[in-house]
Amino acid sequence: MDYILAIDQGTTSSRAVVFDRAGQPVAIAQREFQQHFPQPGWVEHDATEIWRTQLAVLREVLQCAGISARQVRSIGLTNQRETTVLWDRRTGEPVAPAIVWQDRRTAARCDALRAQGAHRTLARKTGLVLDAYFSGTKLEWLLDHVPGVRARAERGELAFGTIDSWLLWKLTGGRMHATDPSNASRTLLFNVHTQDWDDSLLALLRIPRSVLPQVLPSCGVMGETDADILGLSIPVAGCAGDQQAALFGQACFTPGMAKNTYGTGCFMLMNTGSAPVASRNQLLTTVAWQGPVGAPEPRTAYALEGSVFMAGATVQWLRDGLQIIQSADEVEVLAASVPDTGDVYLVPAFAGLGTPDWDGQARGTLVGMTRGTTRAHLARAALEAIAWQSADVFGAMARDSGLALTELRVDGGASRNNLLMQIQANVLGVPVVRSRVTETTALGAAYLAGLATGFWSGADEIAAQWAEDRRFEPQWSGVQREAGMARWREAVDRSRQWAQA
Repeated sequence: MDYILAIDQGTTSSRAVVFDRAGQPVAIAQREFQQHFPQPGWVEHDATEIWRTQLAVLREVLQCAGISARQVRSIGLTNQRETTVLWDRRTGEPVAPAIVWQDRRTAARCDALRAQGAHRTLARKTGLVLDAYFSGTKLEWLLDHVPGVRARAERGELAFGTIDSWLLWKLTGGRMHATDPSNASRTLLFNVHTQDWDDSLLALLRIPRSVLPQVLPSCGVMGETDADILGLSIPVAGCAGDQQAALFGQACFTPGMAKNTYGTGCFMLMNTGSAPVASRNQLLTTVAWQGPVGAPEPRTAYALEGSVFMAGATVQWLRDGLQIIQSADEVEVLAASVPDTGDVYLVPAFAGLGTPDWDGQARGTLVGMTRGTTRAHLARAALEAIAWQSADVFGAMARDSGLALTELRVDGGASRNNLLMQIQANVLGVPVVRSRVTETTALGAAYLAGLATGFWSGADEIAAQWAEDRRFEPQWSGVQREAGMARWREAVDRSRQWAQA
């Protein structure tokens, strides 16, 4: 039997998953890696550590599955997006720590560009809001602040990439420096209309074109692994940013279909079809995927996206920061031990606010506490915060699309939290539907790779494999929902612009 091997490189862990022809996970391997916070608002990763952990789980997952590398038809790659790596083309060594998507060090630079009016050009060409979240200003920062790096980049000695490009480089022994349009569209440097790097945007951020990766289709062979990696060369045939991969893994192939992934952050995407849709409600326009998916020639699918920066990471903060739980799994039982939050609201703006507020200066806020507030109330407030943030995005998406979204497909690690999913249905007022396979980010990467190598026949076969695990119906009245949302927005307002105070 043949299998597809998916690389799922996330913000806090490196994972590998083996999938069979039915789209079911056969084995999973995972290793966490260290998070670095050198200054307030800064978040860094060691790209070399990311590669080491990813290589380890690639080898480990084959052993767990009891298969050999010869049984792997192809490899799909999905990744934390926007995280910025700059490395030496000759040695393959990073020249500085990777700047993580959560990092806010370039917020002031974004404010300065906004004051110049650059945000309008960037929005029109890239579909993105001007924010420190994206890679462009992170790359500019590295070129300006690491000694000697700008001159080396202009001489063509350095390579830039998001994590997908970094892993592809390492997997292929430095032979391939490439990305796909879904990842490229998150850099502030890629024109979603021309499907190419944009010279005027490169000039705006003073980025030499020589550092940029080649942009290849999301579904198609991008290169082959070095034989030393797994014992023989295997095609890397699918690549997409984690949220676009999850949209694909959820079989959201029809315009209007939407999904929400509950990982470190929380990301809702809606398929908008073959043309980019400009948002009027602070959503992002992004490339969903590109490739011969259901058609003989490469086609591009677009999506609207809303980004919540702190979802599962909020629960991690309860564990590691406040230390009120010992493991993330404890949060559901603790939160369920109280009927409500006691009017306590947590706004987890630890890395600023994403959609629809886009306030890089907002900071985490906890309001409404009394002497009767317990750690159980804080745990429930944390879960409600994840749901309220997603409800903000859901509302913006409905307004932008003009569609009354009738359900939300969900996936990701935190989607296994039944209480959170019930709260989500309550605050949205529509059913929340959890897919049977919650590893949909990795599955989307596997599907892209499998389609490119003939493992699956087309989108119809994939759509037929999608199955519902559980449906959560709303239990709140409209009055409860509206009152809760109004109170939530009050709490959000109190977190705004704190870092400038």
